[in-house]
Amino acid sequence: MTDGLDRVATRAAGMDPDRLAALVDMLDRTYIASGKLPHMQFLLSRDAQPLLSVTRGAARANGARLERDALYRIASMTKPVTSVAFMMLVEEGRVALDTPVADIVPEFAELRVGRANRARPGRPMAMIDLLRHTSGLTYGLQRQTPIDARYRRLGLDEFQQKRTSDQFIADLATLPLEFSPGDRWTYSVSTDVLGVVVERLSGLDLESFFRRRIFDPLAMADTSFLLPEDKAHRMTDAWRLAEGGGRAIADHGARSGWRRQRFLSGGGGLVSCAADYHRFARMLLGEGKLDGRRLLKPETVALMHANHLPGGGDLASLSSGMFSEADYQGVGFGLGFAMNLASGTYYWGGVFSTYFWIDPVERLIGIFMTQLLPSSAYPVRAQLRQGVADAITERRGG
Repeated sequence: MTDGLDRVATRAAGMDPDRLAALVDMLDRTYIASGKLPHMQFLLSRDAQPLLSVTRGAARANGARLERDALYRIASMTKPVTSVAFMMLVEEGRVALDTPVADIVPEFAELRVGRANRARPGRPMAMIDLLRHTSGLTYGLQRQTPIDARYRRLGLDEFQQKRTSDQFIADLATLPLEFSPGDRWTYSVSTDVLGVVVERLSGLDLESFFRRRIFDPLAMADTSFLLPEDKAHRMTDAWRLAEGGGRAIADHGARSGWRRQRFLSGGGGLVSCAADYHRFARMLLGEGKLDGRRLLKPETVALMHANHLPGGGDLASLSSGMFSEADYQGVGFGLGFAMNLASGTYYWGGVFSTYFWIDPVERLIGIFMTQLLPSSAYPVRAQLRQGVADAITERRGG
């Protein structure tokens, strides 16, 4: 292996090592040497065989080198984990995709639609609406409507909430829906609500459920909602784009807010590392199974990365939030992931610019970690996917 690239394994896996090396060089020059990103960790595998594992840049503002075991705030990459947890309960017969959310969250029984908070929704919100973001809920970060402004005033999508799960639901239930469930798609706190559903159905807090049912079986020892004291030295700093250019610290790793007790956000609360999330992705690529441990049935995983948007449409035609039509042409949404409708690749990322994708046809997994707000700052995700696709020399799946 040379500089994180295993050339022998890469050729054996049907990929061009020179093209992957060129991709890494582009990332180095464009993002690390330029200072656009503080650091990056990129892990690529095919058929579960690691081919590329590169670590670059500084973990902390003091210049400390990024290490391979670094911990990151994965934000919305928490959502697929929560979705897997919920689908485990579906397999056990405790809940169904068409179960009304109000059956488990009775605080939602009288939800209304629209700014005046008076109109009744066309139909009840169902669990599938939480999984695919067609619930009518929103995010304050959307900055599109008077309703999401009310989310911001209540701090309903802040990273460090002091609310309990029940308080979160109670406050959310005071606000109207943006639209009737199933009518449109808007990225939202839906997966936070789904996490509360998992807690109420299981009788466990989300950390305990994840630990027992997902993290321990998958040997994801470094993934949790709360950063343990003995791992604080591994937590990276996080930056945000500053006004006028450059970067400013958003959260200090050594004294990160992730070390305090808080609401366990199923939509964005986890801390993880590249190796752990790769194991989670390998389980999904393995149709619900990893190293002899089965978490989900193959048909359940297939259902999760199928398109479930109403009418089989794409996000370009159904999205009503902050994402542009161009962002979502030919993109569907399943039960916890977006997917490319042409290739079948499914993926998601976090607001700190973390990202993963799984190509079930080409048997590829990519994990990209960094810590910069917002995730829309640079086109690195598309460049990663394209660079890896260009390196394929032997196709899978016929």
